Amino acid sequence: MTITTTMNNPEVLEADLETSSDSDGAQMELALGDSHLDFIEEAEKEMPLTASAPLSIPAMLCDDKLLEEINAIPDKMGFKIGDVAEILGIKQYVLRYWETEFDILKPKKASNNQRMYTRKDVENALLIRKLLHRDRFSIEGARNAMKELKAHVRKEKDMSQVIHKLDNMNDSVENLISDIRRIRHMFD
Repeated sequence: MTITTTMNNPEVLEADLETSSDSDGAQMELALGDSHLDFIEEAEKEMPLTASAPLSIPAMLCDDKLLEEINAIPDKMGFKIGDVAEILGIKQYVLRYWETEFDILKPKKASNNQRMYTRKDVENALLIRKLLHRDRFSIEGARNAMKELKAHVRKEKDMSQVIHKLDNMNDSVENLISDIRRIRHMFD
């Protein structure tokens, strides 16, 4: 009996099951081809993401000046609104306005009701400033670009999770093949 599985790919994974009986009863032998490895390798070629590659701003939104500004952010646990306004070169009321217009910019408030921005908040504010001031987007256009960025990052995360699951599945199949070969040699 032959079991064939396809995964939206022209390559096919196959498993042949042969049954035979001996004096101890029925014995099953499973012979797997190595075509599953070709499928995994092909999937890795199509999606060149690695676990070490950071999920960051897409190249279409990023430029050298933005990267320099992000790298120049001081290494601190939190930033007050005045600190962030100074880093960005804008007024504090502009930051407060951006908080109302962009969902991605939501600093936490301390017990004294003072805004505390994380490094990620500062990076997002730098990106918003770039979109509005250098790229000349309208507020609505910048908001849409940020939504697209969020969807892009989510898609990258989903793809990296799929690759991770495929790697785990590939390891499991390789372990299964190894176990089957070891058991097979025991009966030879």
